[in-house]
Amino acid sequence: MASLAADGSLRIQPLPQPEPDLTQKRLLERARALRPLLRASQGECESNGRVPQAVVDALIKGGFFRIVQPRVFGGYEFDIATFYRVIMEIARGCSETGWVTSLVGGHPLLLSRYPAETQAEIYGADGDVRCPGALTPLGTASRVQGGYRITHSWVSASGCDLGTHFMGLARIDADDGGTLVQLLVDIGDCSIEDDWFVMGMRGTGSKRVTVTDLFVPDHRVLVVSGMARGAEPLDADVPLHENSMYSGLIGPFLIGETAAVAVGAARGALDIYEELLLTKKSMAPPFRERCHDPVAQQYYGEALSLVLTAEAAMVKSGEDYMAFAQAAKHEGTPFDTAKGLQLTMIAQRCVELSWQAIDLIYRTAGTTASAKQGMPIGRILRNIAVLRTHPVLQRENTAIQLAKLKLLDRVA
Repeated sequence: MASLAADGSLRIQPLPQPEPDLTQKRLLERARALRPLLRASQGECESNGRVPQAVVDALIKGGFFRIVQPRVFGGYEFDIATFYRVIMEIARGCSETGWVTSLVGGHPLLLSRYPAETQAEIYGADGDVRCPGALTPLGTASRVQGGYRITHSWVSASGCDLGTHFMGLARIDADDGGTLVQLLVDIGDCSIEDDWFVMGMRGTGSKRVTVTDLFVPDHRVLVVSGMARGAEPLDADVPLHENSMYSGLIGPFLIGETAAVAVGAARGALDIYEELLLTKKSMAPPFRERCHDPVAQQYYGEALSLVLTAEAAMVKSGEDYMAFAQAAKHEGTPFDTAKGLQLTMIAQRCVELSWQAIDLIYRTAGTTASAKQGMPIGRILRNIAVLRTHPVLQRENTAIQLAKLKLLDRVA
């Protein structure tokens, strides 16, 4: 909550955390404990085109949308590596639920760039905020007294069904498209239309969100640049929050949260594969469980090595993000484009490692286990196939950009 001090400045009254003694370890254990519910709900999630309400309730109660939410607003303010670890565990049980939890649960980093009064306003008295967003198609906001007015529809707004707020990207009318802004609105001022009919990731509920002749006040408008995975705020100064995590580059983190979903999904596929190899018998004498077959052992070992490598890289990239942000804030070492591209490239590679593991499992598990309608291995493959189509996960462009920085700078 917020109030005005005698000198007219804004005084922020810290909100209580739902569980002040919650630790990273306990939260990770809680995510693992959700796995049976998540696995059992996969079919319902996909068929209904949204995360089931019982799962949403468990995520809210468990504090999974408060992982990187500022402590002053009732969040736990855990680090990026912890966030990635938890998302991998949730996606291990259900990749669609992992996607929604990651995207919605990661947005407090972006919300921390809005003015202090805006943050105090949206977090309210209890800090219960879930803010999905969408970038495309780019809207057009008209300047009016005290703010902006806009009528627009954004697509692919993952998790909009469980949101309390929404962020949409727009350009400023009569500004030659040079200024981009992130508009923060109440979800109650939006209408939601289900146009998300896809072969995979159906359960993310990435639907169309529309606002009609909506007034957005100045303090709910954030000037940003670019249309990559999360438009980058122009102002890196975050005076309200001491934690350097809130002043780091937004784009690499948002790409990392996507990659964590793919890595968790690969681990989930490996869980199912392991169960299959331990229980399904060979088609040839002596008809022993497939886990005794050296070829099956090789398949499993290769898939395991891919998943383990991706998991380790994701956690290390989260640790690197925190180190880059801390060095920028306390030592003056820039968290620059090269560092951002480095983190992005690692995340993109983790997606590819995960895909290789999932593809291997799908090909070798058997037709019934993989291709039969409703089987979880097939669902995971479809989901991550769709995830891989996201423009920001195409690693070729990242490789070119980073190579130019590393090589041509030396030539110059």
